[in-house]
Amino acid sequence: MTAEQLPTLSQAQRDRLAFIEMRLRFFGEIRRQDLVERFDIQSAAATRDLALYKDLASGNIDYDSKGKSYVLGPDFRPVFDFPPERVLSWLTQGFGDGEPMRLKAWVASESPSRLTHPDLDVLASVTRAIHQECPLGIEYHSISSGRTEREIVPFALIDNGLRWHVRAFDRKSQEFRDFVITRIKRPVLMKDADVQPHERSDQDIQWTRIVELELVPHPDQPRPEITEMDYGMVRGSLRMKLRAATAGYILRQWSVDCSPDHSLRGPEYRLWLKDSLALYGAKNAVLAPGYETPDATHMRNEPTKANARMSSASTSKKLIDE
Repeated sequence: MTAEQLPTLSQAQRDRLAFIEMRLRFFGEIRRQDLVERFDIQSAAATRDLALYKDLASGNIDYDSKGKSYVLGPDFRPVFDFPPERVLSWLTQGFGDGEPMRLKAWVASESPSRLTHPDLDVLASVTRAIHQECPLGIEYHSISSGRTEREIVPFALIDNGLRWHVRAFDRKSQEFRDFVITRIKRPVLMKDADVQPHERSDQDIQWTRIVELELVPHPDQPRPEITEMDYGMVRGSLRMKLRAATAGYILRQWSVDCSPDHSLRGPEYRLWLKDSLALYGAKNAVLAPGYETPDATHMRNEPTKANARMSSASTSKKLIDE
């Protein structure tokens, strides 16, 4: 069978073939049971689908008799053309794994598109390393450090609202850091390399720590009741729980004024973080608009406060570069 013959198959079968390819490309493996559970089909039908996919793209899939699963073939070339947004929706939200099609919208709408998209081959290597729990060798390009060779142990994807990062243990710095996926080149899975206990996600304090935040209408903006309506506030506030490792990204994306004295001006600052001390110890907080460390907040000397803000900006730049 050839790709040109795909339209002769039923839509349901094309969806299952697309799912097979997604699992192979981004997880590195698929089992019959994955098809059975996802599409509520019999095991025999799943076997036929896997055989059909192998007939369609023999270099894309192999059978691992030891692991009793189908694995990514050595000459993989995608049959389906998945948009990056669709792949990321499937990876992070669990939907969109059927055949990619351009469908007519149910209602007229317009939404901004991202200016950057990760290379799907790079993303596939990252997600396979996450799924298979193995280190990943990469060439990384940073504004602060230039081109470097790294070994990372990735475990999660992060959407900061503008671009995608991978959270990983960095063996070079011996720290957990965020790496911008568009800056990763030539990734190589290190399947035979061991992952040490201190490199695992449960040792990432910033990832495991949960901060509880209370957002309220900005005191210096008019019509606070409109802000309460926009954000579905209950009794004038919006309470949320975030990982310390991602809090700064989200507060920046939502333009939340995190200054202790709600001093930021501009119509974009509709929300204010009621207690900035809730972010204490969260390294990512330096990305939040107006955030100052408690020490900087209590300084009365304006030049000293300015220096503290410059130091915070420098730390923010380092986080973004990595």
